[in-house]
Amino acid sequence: MRLLTYVLAALAIAMLGARPALAQSILRDAETEQLLQELVDPLAEAAGLGEGAVEVVLIDDGSINAFVAGGQRIYVHSGLINEADSVNEIQGVLAHELGHITGGHIIRFGEGAGNATRITLLSTLAGIAAALAGGGEAAMGVMALGQQAAMRSFLSFTRTQEASADAAGAEYLSEAGISGRGSIEFFRKLQSYEFRRGISQDQDQEYGRTHPLSGNRIAALQADYETDPAWDRPPDPDLQERFLRIKAKLFGYKATPERTLNAYPTYMTGVPARYARAYAYHKDALVDRALAEVDALLEMEPDNPYFLELKGQILLESGRPEDALVPLRRSVYLTNSNPLIAPMLGHALIATEDPANYAEAESVLRAAVGRDHENPFAWYQLGVVYGHRGDIPRAQLASAETQIMSGAPQMALRSARSAEAGLPEGSPDWIRAQDVALQARAQIERMDERN
Repeated sequence: MRLLTYVLAALAIAMLGARPALAQSILRDAETEQLLQELVDPLAEAAGLGEGAVEVVLIDDGSINAFVAGGQRIYVHSGLINEADSVNEIQGVLAHELGHITGGHIIRFGEGAGNATRITLLSTLAGIAAALAGGGEAAMGVMALGQQAAMRSFLSFTRTQEASADAAGAEYLSEAGISGRGSIEFFRKLQSYEFRRGISQDQDQEYGRTHPLSGNRIAALQADYETDPAWDRPPDPDLQERFLRIKAKLFGYKATPERTLNAYPTYMTGVPARYARAYAYHKDALVDRALAEVDALLEMEPDNPYFLELKGQILLESGRPEDALVPLRRSVYLTNSNPLIAPMLGHALIATEDPANYAEAESVLRAAVGRDHENPFAWYQLGVVYGHRGDIPRAQLASAETQIMSGAPQMALRSARSAEAGLPEGSPDWIRAQDVALQARAQIERMDERN
């Protein structure tokens, strides 16, 4: 796949301080997802959820934020990765979000909203009574005070949840043997951000916030963190190095080439700098320079699958699919057919326009969607293979899979119906076409209800 391919996600409304995340884009990359999973696993185990029980999803958003929105997924904004300086800071954020999951805060969100609604309703009834008694101004005052009281009740509820998640996060970091120093450092960054934005640090103003003031959060946690045996334990050097790589990779992918080259000038010859510059040069269509950076990386680590993936990507997107096959096949082999890397190999095989490569492309792509069903890029490429072979019903089914994940349920419904009509009745693909049609109808109904 192309680094951090965009996938439209119909996420639930993000609560607990995050803004709505409806139809935000998810950034997907094999190397990044592997690291984030390794960061959250020991914390999830410390929280009693177990390794592999919690998934971390990277959202394409430059703001400094992370949130949970139901289930056992933590959503992290790309801006948070860019702002963090150490892997320990990311672990502190993940521990806090785990506190929301284990505390059932999304489920209990309705309690805070319900209390606020009851206060508003009572104040409205009191205002109506005052109005009927002839006190129009009094009625307006009663209702306004009621609304203020409802909002304060709700904000107090969310601040309590945030403080609870802070405490739980500290416990999980301690249990996992991870220093809370990164958590404190990140809160200090948030505090500095509040200062720059002119956000009042007056304690009396905290009632108007969804989160406690960052200074208060530091004061509440620092003593416990400093007495923890892990306080002076440095971040794992391997994890820290890998974090710096994915941070540079993300920066190179997202920023303009000019910004990337300013942040990672050519005199910097470490892996993160070369990684970032490779993306900058590739975005500027400076193919030789981009390949020179990747070849320098491969000199240092010849069997790094992610460097091989990047080389294959640059060659493929520069119109050299035949040349891309060797590094991509090696990358797929080294990652045991990672479902985010294999689709790029499938794409390269198709792009050669050699029918002899289509069977391999189909095999690679079917394996990818089998392991990661929510991969519209892989489904799209699989549809292309089916189209080349003249297998129109399966091409239509692959289109339906892509469309249902991309927020186009009407198109998905039409494609699924057409696929169902042409597939052998009772076959797995025929059954899947019916399932996609059901999903599409459900999405359409929800959209109609919202409208």
